Amino acid sequence: MSRENKSYVLITPAKNEEAFIADTIQSVINQTILPLRWVIVSDNSTDRTCEIVESYRQKYPFIDLLRLNSSATRDYAAKVQAFHAGYRRLRNLDYAFIGNLDADISFGENYYERLMEEFERDPALGIAGGFVWEKYNGKEKPFTRNLNSVGCAIQFFRRACFEQVGGYLPLKMGGEDAVAENLARMHGWKVRTFPEITVYHHRPMGTGNWSRWKARFNQGREEYLLGYHPLFFFLKSLSRLSCPPFLLGTCLTWLGYVNAVVKREPRPVSRDFVSFLRQRQKQRMLRALRMANDSALL
Repeated sequence: MSRENKSYVLITPAKNEEAFIADTIQSVINQTILPLRWVIVSDNSTDRTCEIVESYRQKYPFIDLLRLNSSATRDYAAKVQAFHAGYRRLRNLDYAFIGNLDADISFGENYYERLMEEFERDPALGIAGGFVWEKYNGKEKPFTRNLNSVGCAIQFFRRACFEQVGGYLPLKMGGEDAVAENLARMHGWKVRTFPEITVYHHRPMGTGNWSRWKARFNQGREEYLLGYHPLFFFLKSLSRLSCPPFLLGTCLTWLGYVNAVVKREPRPVSRDFVSFLRQRQKQRMLRALRMANDSALL
């Protein structure tokens, strides 16, 4: 891979991340290939986040600290707006890849080099990431369940794909990563998680803005708003029974979906997007059914 093709930039929206951001910074500065620029966007942080980032910025010129005072609210739409503010700082740079990186992530020193090698192997690869493990209260558990998807916390885009998708859609309930993935697929790009490349997430996914209970309820609302097929949503919800808060959490997810149906909440995505998403979900359900049938015949 040529040096030009190894150039990448990162954007990290951060709000009150003093507990984890130093580990994330250490992971990036230890990379075998450093980013061309890393914009860390502190959105109205009131803790030591800016102080920690500034101490590293003075030593590493590729780190750029952007302070925003746009909102006291911590939600996904605000996070996307912070990401876009960071993206605007990169407009004059020439790079091949762009990554969204949460401020509570850590990984090995060759993480981005290995991802870029995967992009080189497959010109159709548009979004990539490593396999996420949650590291919480001294315990580790796998978070990634679908190797054909990459969570927003670590989405790493080929630049052409990112520009074709148009960045992230600001959604208060979240789901901007799912929208970006499916828009990428609609344009013919592949999305892939690589299980041999490990990532650690130091806060349970989806709980940064709300309690674990409310996060489950909002997850159901989010999946309705994105246009999930009702049967696919139901089956996916069952797969979460093994995750705390177990049965109650699954019931809260159903309640969130049904609540959105009853209220007829307007969807922020196009009909073409919903049609594409549901067609893909139907294909996944049919594949699962065929695999179950084949196993029963053995």
